[in-house]
Amino acid sequence: MLALGAAAPIFSVQATLGGQVYPFDLKTALKKGPVVLYFFPAAFTSGCTVEAHEFAAAIDDFKAAGASVIGMTAGNVSRLAEFSVSECRSKFPVAAATPALIAAYDSRMAVMPNLTNRTSYVIAPDGKILLAFTGNNPVEHVQNTLAAVRAWRAAHPA
Repeated sequence: MLALGAAAPIFSVQATLGGQVYPFDLKTALKKGPVVLYFFPAAFTSGCTVEAHEFAAAIDDFKAAGASVIGMTAGNVSRLAEFSVSECRSKFPVAAATPALIAAYDSRMAVMPNLTNRTSYVIAPDGKILLAFTGNNPVEHVQNTLAAVRAWRAAHPA
């Protein structure tokens, strides 16, 4: 994982939201507030589906704190449009993680290097890492990232 306080690598990708492809640019997203960037192993696997449902259910809480969410994966990328509708419930975008992006965010799964690890980051508007968390429990990613976003918001009232 990247260290707390480290500069988050800036990227632009083609993301899918509600089945529609659009350009997502981290630098632009950070102008609006913190960004939760979460890596997940593969679309339509059990843990990743739970994680997507949990992020979708909490999206209003993230928005209330001024944050946006994007999921990234290297697994089952041909099904991301479908995943964005059915599992992300058209609430937040998902995108294919390139090998360079996986390396930049140190999110390669050790046992299956062609997949992304379950790692979440909260990136402050200044581009610094506020939270870096890796763990197998998908629900903890939502809880931990939301807590970090809320702590940031409390220290930076709108």
